[in-house]
Amino acid sequence: MKFKSIYLSAALALFLVGCSATKKITAEPITISSITPKKADLTENELERWSHLDIVTDTIPGMSVDKAYKLLEGRKAKKVIVGVIDSGVDIEHPDLKDVIWTNDKEIAGNGKDDDKNGYIDDVHGWNFLGDIAHENLEFVRIVKKGDDGSETYKKAKAEYDQKYGAAMAGKQQMEAIMGADKAIREALGKDDYTAEDLKGLETDDAMINSIKPRFVMILSNVSREELISQIQRGMDYYGGQLEYNLNLDYNPRQEILKDDADNFDVRGYGNNNVIGPDKEEAKHGTHVSGIIAQARGNGIGGDGVASNVVEIMPVRAVPDGDEYDKDVALAIRYAVDNGAKVINGSFGKYYATHSEWVYDAIKYAAEKDVLIVCASGNEGTDLNKEGGVERYPNDNRNGGAEISDNFLSVGALNHPLDVNLIADFSNYGKTDVDVFSPGVEIYATTPDNNYEFLQGTSMASPNAAGVAALIRAYYPKLKAAQVKQIIMQSGLPINIEVAAGGDTNDMRAFSDVSMTGRIVNAYNAIILADKMSRM
Repeated sequence: MKFKSIYLSAALALFLVGCSATKKITAEPITISSITPKKADLTENELERWSHLDIVTDTIPGMSVDKAYKLLEGRKAKKVIVGVIDSGVDIEHPDLKDVIWTNDKEIAGNGKDDDKNGYIDDVHGWNFLGDIAHENLEFVRIVKKGDDGSETYKKAKAEYDQKYGAAMAGKQQMEAIMGADKAIREALGKDDYTAEDLKGLETDDAMINSIKPRFVMILSNVSREELISQIQRGMDYYGGQLEYNLNLDYNPRQEILKDDADNFDVRGYGNNNVIGPDKEEAKHGTHVSGIIAQARGNGIGGDGVASNVVEIMPVRAVPDGDEYDKDVALAIRYAVDNGAKVINGSFGKYYATHSEWVYDAIKYAAEKDVLIVCASGNEGTDLNKEGGVERYPNDNRNGGAEISDNFLSVGALNHPLDVNLIADFSNYGKTDVDVFSPGVEIYATTPDNNYEFLQGTSMASPNAAGVAALIRAYYPKLKAAQVKQIIMQSGLPINIEVAAGGDTNDMRAFSDVSMTGRIVNAYNAIILADKMSRM
């Protein structure tokens, strides 16, 4: 009896193990034989969630995220830490606070480096910028160092002269429009007016008469309030450029942070305030984090691609202006060393003084099995055209062979399934852009409990990073390089021509604007991940 009982228990155990094993996904991947574009405008609900919708069912070029979740029902996942290297993250936002990474090796508020990682009280991440909100652009820093006779300096100086002149002209134009508005209001005797009011205005003021036709044309399409709001944004933009980004006398690194950006051995600078000194300046990083991780199905805001399976690790290293190579390199290493398996980098620039530090950090992440997903940039240009510029960070040196297999570059999709499929601002390139994902009118968290539509390759990157996090959560044995391969191979090829850079005179096959000619698809990615995990 004893032998029989042991035998029966063993057989039962084997049976239970067999039953608990994850069932193979047998669903067929999405394929497109023909495309039926959606003719009607997107509804409000569709627009808020279009990146999650399906190209076949909804005729919207989303990532089939909702469909992917149906494949994953009943399956277990392992939490994945996603490092968000950005402008800061509002970790107090109701839709994010429950998914923020906590360093359980650190005792909050004791002023000590409990885990001996070189960063004091880094409970929720690290802020490499300290109290800096604004910075110079990289070519301005190069000009500030003086003429060393190099081609880099000559190029930087020429760009500085051009950008400074444009900013001055832009600011003066905005000021002129504001001055004209003031004169019109005084002439009309009221603070608000319409195109009809202006048509009926008779005056001997030569300035008002000269700008009157232009104002009438503008006010026929927008209200004065909308016009002035746009002009004020323009004044803020050009004013900020002149005060911070292009100001040769502005040096917050030295005055506020007191760090030497040219000495990689000096570390531990900054603080643990991952929101940053001004919560509003954390809008970009908060939005990026929401795309990845905001709560799904709670009836407010948008839905995160991987909200139930991720923790967001905020790493503040991207100011208004250009990031420093030192901060980016250390931010990558910080995220890697503290457990991130996916890193999102929605930033970039076209000059680098210490690119080797960033290249080494990317290779370090590869050695530690961490995938880096990065925005391709918003200049609407071909990154691989002859004589073109190099964008940093990247995974190749001056267009050469890739230095690692863990770096995914992402372009931005628009929601119309036609010639405008690529966002007009999105960079593209046959070798330097890997895939495309949704990046226009993306609805996600912003500071102070808000939600907004924002757009850019900055939004496309976290959409792809969210898919990567889903794969790593449900198939943790797959390596970073395999996850990159899955996202690229499982994407949907789109057989249409698109306007490169929004230019209808530059029509290109979608297959020629990225390495893969594909758009990210979560449903297909899960099917392929399931298959690869069983090999």
